[in-house]
Amino acid sequence: MSAPIEDYALIGDLFSCALVGLDGSIDWLCLPRLDSPACFAGLLGDPENGRWQIAPVAGGKSTRRRYRGDTLILETEWETPEGTVRVVDFMPERGEAADVVRIVEGVSGRVPMRLDLRIRFDYGQAIPWMRRTGDHLAGIAGPDSVWLRSPIELEGRDFAHRATFVVCEGDSLPFVFTWHPSHLPAPRDVDPYEALAGTERFWTEWSAQCTYSGRYRDAVVRSLATLKALTYDPTGGIVAAATTSLPEAVGGVRNWDYRFCWLRDATMTLEALLRSGYRDEAKAWRSWLMRAVAGSPEDLQIMYGVAGERRLEEYELGWLAGYENSRPVRVGNSAAKQLQLDVYGEVADSLYLAINSGIQQERHAWSLQSSMMGFVERHWSDPDEGLWEVRGPRRHFVHSKVMTWVAVDRAVRMVENFDRRGPVEKWRALRDEIHREVCAKGFDAERNTFTQSYGSRELDAALLLIPRVGFLPPDDPRVIGTVEAVQRELTTDGFVERYATGEEEHGVDGLPGREGAFLACSFWLAGALQQIGRGKEARDLFERLLDLRNDVGLLAEEYDPRLKRQVGNFPQAFSHVPLVLTAYDLEGHDGMRGARHAAARP
Repeated sequence: MSAPIEDYALIGDLFSCALVGLDGSIDWLCLPRLDSPACFAGLLGDPENGRWQIAPVAGGKSTRRRYRGDTLILETEWETPEGTVRVVDFMPERGEAADVVRIVEGVSGRVPMRLDLRIRFDYGQAIPWMRRTGDHLAGIAGPDSVWLRSPIELEGRDFAHRATFVVCEGDSLPFVFTWHPSHLPAPRDVDPYEALAGTERFWTEWSAQCTYSGRYRDAVVRSLATLKALTYDPTGGIVAAATTSLPEAVGGVRNWDYRFCWLRDATMTLEALLRSGYRDEAKAWRSWLMRAVAGSPEDLQIMYGVAGERRLEEYELGWLAGYENSRPVRVGNSAAKQLQLDVYGEVADSLYLAINSGIQQERHAWSLQSSMMGFVERHWSDPDEGLWEVRGPRRHFVHSKVMTWVAVDRAVRMVENFDRRGPVEKWRALRDEIHREVCAKGFDAERNTFTQSYGSRELDAALLLIPRVGFLPPDDPRVIGTVEAVQRELTTDGFVERYATGEEEHGVDGLPGREGAFLACSFWLAGALQQIGRGKEARDLFERLLDLRNDVGLLAEEYDPRLKRQVGNFPQAFSHVPLVLTAYDLEGHDGMRGARHAAARP
């Protein structure tokens, strides 16, 4: 049986991440980048697909664990009849090579320990050729090599390396696992204790920059640190999650690769960083965005690789059984080629937010935005696949239309507020035209709610963003009616689903089976309730959502109210970003949103 998704904690070095389970096993690690093939892929199969476990011989889940302060240094402890032992896991700042450091510390008594190392390159498929080189155990397969420096001798057997040893009070045994291109000489050794001190210093200083000081500071700082860990430092790109193919419904087929950068996340991520004082990260993310979308607006994608790569071909890894037999396991994401008109609004909103926050605009930014406006003028009335990347037929999704309105509105504001040149009268007329059409065709007057698409009766949680993006003010009866309709029709146990799903492949997304409640949407509901004046409900829901975090403060994409567990890729940036923004909203820190846009009125 796979461990529950919430059993995992995250460590990372701003190039890649690893997931460490409560049982002391690293079951997921992609090197050298966040989107590289995994060398430990047990998360999506079994231990034979790769893992590295250090734990007491007695086995079982740890007694307790925590991050050291506001860092990404993980401390896992087991209390056993023989004594207490601690494993300290972290990934130090990337130097010559990528390192994972594990330090086993004896807290009390004498604890028998075991180590089980199974290196499997290429997502669990390639078993490396292993050899001993001095005090290192080295493994090579194709382009990859790994080097393990161990204070104890490991025995190789059955394509794994194992050891048993005893840790006494006061002992400290460091293990350093290093990835390096196989064609290069062995990398220089990292001093594990110097690396630990440097890693603690980096994360402590970084977290101290957070300007949020409200009652939810711990949750906000942990969410921001998670967002930082999902950043590919060389480019500033931020991936949606550290994993691929963790299922939205256990045993189902809704299993996608989220190790890419989505434009849909752009504005909210930028706002969370800027509100929290992280201007350098916000600039880097904005710069990544500008590089990624440069070129013809006709070629704009909804997502890109961490360095801005466009080709994200989707294929299946048939040799992996999938998390709890949830198949297929997918790499790449064919949704990258979908038409999602909302991304034009996201890009325009991000550029406006950045300049309105004092970040100097790059020289070609307005030229790009103006070019995008030409595309929006020609195509805003087309059907598309919508925000949620549905694999069914294209529709006139209301959220997509609202975001094309945002694209035009921000262009108008750039002219009005920042002296940019453009046909502002034509754009004002287009903005009004889109607004009229959405209110006429996307609103169900009988039920007093906007709908998922023109002419449909279905709802969509993305409609909760209508007041946030300024399309209508929060006190508009249509906004209040939409919030109440989503709360009434799209919630299970108070948590929000993206839209109605069914068991057959004739639903809006063209996929069978159900999914869990979408955590970002649930945070959106809390924010919307706050906006329409129902503050106690908003805070109650927000605090229930905080209770869903695992023991180290992390959230997956979704929560299954029926199974009472997290589902979907993990940890999910699109869950942690709205957590941060909702915390600000509940504290009344809404100045930035007010400065971005004033809500329209018909």
